Amino acid sequence: MTDATPVETEWLTLADLTEILGEPLGRVRRLLDEQHLVGSRRHGALRVPSVFLMDDAPIGSLRGTLFVLHDAGFSDDEAIDWLLAPEESIGVAPIEALRAGRKSEVRRVAQALG
Repeated sequence: MTDATPVETEWLTLADLTEILGEPLGRVRRLLDEQHLVGSRRHGALRVPSVFLMDDAPIGSLRGTLFVLHDAGFSDDEAIDWLLAPEESIGVAPIEALRAGRKSEVRRVAQALG
């Protein structure tokens, strides 16, 4: 049984990311361009969910999962929503499963969406 509530997360600005990651703005933008991170502009300035970071770095398995979701036709906003929403077949939100090291399971479900 899953909780229907999306994962609670703080939304980080690019300035927040430069501070947390200890990287210059150009490097942070490259992380977004290369899909190590994904953000949304639906609330104004580009923001990235803080749960996409672990130990002050992007979650390693996030990038490949984003590739799978984009291949399935998901926009960045749709990918973020899917990652944060409870997924019945996984038992938790996909981002929680990625944070727990369950990338194969998450990607298998994501591939079936396409």
